[in-house]
This record gives sequence, C-alpha cells and structure tokens, in this order.
Amino acid sequence: MLKVGDKLPQFEGTNQDGETINSENFAGKKLVIFFYPQANTPTCTVEACNLSDNYSQLEKAGFQLLGISGDSVKKQKNFHSKFAFPYDLIADENRDIIEKFGVWQEKKTFGKTYMGIVRTTFIFDEKGICTRVIEKVTSKTASAQILED
Repeated sequence: MLKVGDKLPQFEGTNQDGETINSENFAGKKLVIFFYPQANTPTCTVEACNLSDNYSQLEKAGFQLLGISGDSVKKQKNFHSKFAFPYDLIADENRDIIEKFGVWQEKKTFGKTYMGIVRTTFIFDEKGICTRVIEKVTSKTASAQILED
C-alpha cells in the first residue's frame, strides 16, 4: 500500500460522465483520494455523503476530492446523480489505479476470505507527496478525519 512520503502515482481513469481524469490534472493542488468498495452500498453511501455534506469545509482547506471504486461508469453515474456529489467518481473496472495504490487486498467478512478494495483515504500535498494515509476510515466522520492534523 502507498505510504506517507510516496509520490502520487501517475494514473488515468474514467469519471461518472465518461470523461478522462488524469493524475496530472491535480498538479499544484492538495488532493484527497478515497477508495471505497462499492457504489450505492450502505457504508460507502454514508462515507461519500459525509464528504459531500462537508465539501465546502474541505474545499476551504484547499482540498480537491476524488472517489475511486471498481464499479462501472454506469454505476458511478447512477451513484453520483442520486446524491449530487460535488466531486468526481472514477470507475476503475480493470483495477489499474486500485492496484497502484495497493488497496486491492485480502478481506474477511463473516468468516469468508476474498479479495476486495480496502476502504482507504490518501491525502497528497501540492507537490504530489502523500502526507497521510487513513486506513481506519470512519464513514460517518470521514471529512473530520481528513481535516484532522
């Protein structure tokens, strides 16, 4: 998994509107990238809505936001439209970006072991250096976790 001090990996993905989003678009900006397992599921919805509800505070702190999951563009569009998120969601169906950040890992739920996205938030400074990794994301307070120093 990417760690503090690592450089923002070069990536390109498709957002909910079918537009290409490139990591270079964020040069010179503070960036929050949050990975979530699946669009429109209860915990992911709580997290994404918390970030949306507190977007102005995050923006005031200078952050750009980007959500990424392995969902299709259609699913991301549906999720984005349903909740009117003020930030882009990337559909990473082939897991290129997910793998670069190291969030595709073995998970255990109800005694079953499987591979999936580990809910993680990465914060990058204006130089594209990772300043924080939030591995224990609390969906209900995701924005407060980002704004903590």
